[in-house]
Amino acid sequence: MSEQLQVTQSRIRAGIWEGVLSGSGPQPPGLEVSLAGQAIGAPEVTALPGQPGSYALRFAIPATALSEGAQTFLILQGGSGAEPGTALAHFTILTGIDSAADLRAELDLLRAELDLLKRAFRRHCLETGATG
Repeated sequence: MSEQLQVTQSRIRAGIWEGVLSGSGPQPPGLEVSLAGQAIGAPEVTALPGQPGSYALRFAIPATALSEGAQTFLILQGGSGAEPGTALAHFTILTGIDSAADLRAELDLLRAELDLLKRAFRRHCLETGATG
């Protein structure tokens, strides 16, 4: 790959998150969307005509993933189930609270990223035989 992968959000409309993946090779990487450390699906990936290495992403936000408070979704490259992937982007949905609670969304994102780091560190320790 000639450049680093980047995901840019385009919009959320009618329960569908849309974005663009750029910096990929001729084949897009495996992607998944997670919420609270659990994989909840994978976005649809479609090549963008005339833009090699760029792909349109679409993800239907499941109604079961929405509840009171801030819900931060991570878009991950690689990883599967027990193994965390690399976070490429995130989006947060606030429900039932006013916009003054944006700080809660930031804390939710920090918690999600910390959980990813903890799992990756533990996996690294298991693989290398280190204790931590």
